Amino acid sequence: MMGRGSEIVGILGAGTMGSGIAHVAAAAGHQVLMYDERPEARASARDRVATDLSKLVERGKLTGRDKTEIADRIRPVDGLRALSPAVIVIEAIVEDYVPKQKLFAELGAFLPPESLLATNTSSLSVTALAASSGRPASFVGMHFFNPAPVMELVEVVRALQTSDETAARADDLLRRWKKEPIPVKDSPGFLVNRIARPFYGEALRIVEEHKATPGEVDAAMKQCGRFKMGPFELMDLIGNDVNYAVTENIFRETYFDRRYVPSALQKKYVEAGFLGKKSGRGFYDYARPMPHTEIEPARGSDIFLRVLVMLINEAVEALRAGLASKEDIERAMIKATNYPLGLLHWADEIGLGEVHSRLSALFEAYGDDRYRPSPLLKQMARDGKAFFA
Repeated sequence: MMGRGSEIVGILGAGTMGSGIAHVAAAAGHQVLMYDERPEARASARDRVATDLSKLVERGKLTGRDKTEIADRIRPVDGLRALSPAVIVIEAIVEDYVPKQKLFAELGAFLPPESLLATNTSSLSVTALAASSGRPASFVGMHFFNPAPVMELVEVVRALQTSDETAARADDLLRRWKKEPIPVKDSPGFLVNRIARPFYGEALRIVEEHKATPGEVDAAMKQCGRFKMGPFELMDLIGNDVNYAVTENIFRETYFDRRYVPSALQKKYVEAGFLGKKSGRGFYDYARPMPHTEIEPARGSDIFLRVLVMLINEAVEALRAGLASKEDIERAMIKATNYPLGLLHWADEIGLGEVHSRLSALFEAYGDDRYRPSPLLKQMARDGKAFFA
């Protein structure tokens, strides 16, 4: 086994996520080779890392020497085969099967046999990507969250073909990088993105029904639920195009399960180019001061509870489907999304009977399968049980 920082890391993709992962690897002592077919992206990635490092120096978390050493470990390369010395390669390109599979097929043909291949995909099948590599036993999903240097949680997604040795190696690598790996079953959206869908989808549905404005929904979630950001603020920060694409992919990959149906309203915003902060306008207009919205407590509570019980139902379904343990579900949703409380603990606090009752009322009112209560929730509510004693 190679020493701590002696493994050469290859990064495919020099966008926000690729440069963030390169930063993490270089800070851990690795030499990093970064490839992107766009020369301008390779140049801007180094500038992005240098800017982030400078901020850490200003805050006293790094010395000037640390900054220089970390930045010098990242070397952009101008061809895919220049990654051949790498024994760890992490892909972070556009969220599309075709270019990802093409790259992994090419990499699998020349990388050293001991190389670990990883994808940072947020919602595509790791099993399908592994199959394209020609060395699926050495393939794993490592889903980092943005910004990668800051966010501790990483979903480690095993393809059906991933070997125990590869999974253990990925886990060890991430811990050495001071990350918190959470093992997750390979399923559409994995864990965090899948459970979080109602935070956006139900908020959009409420606005589509003219029951509240985006500002009122955000106010309800922050005032009544103690969320740091409302769903519309967060969609604007993520990018409506990115958020919509993840929802659309999960909807397609789950064979059009109504729980993940995309929003026609959000689609229109994407078509209009109202992508959020990055375009200057989304659900809010960033050329103007952010409006301050208050909402009457009882009305805000109804909105908050409607979104919350949908989130809880997704967390319960994730547990029932074996996507992760209940402890990992709680850790993931707090650390990756900054929710004020784990959803299963929140269910216990409200009472599973109350959660089931509210979902059942929505299901009866709409006749829409998106509101069907999880069988596990129904059983536990009937038996008077809780997730945590």
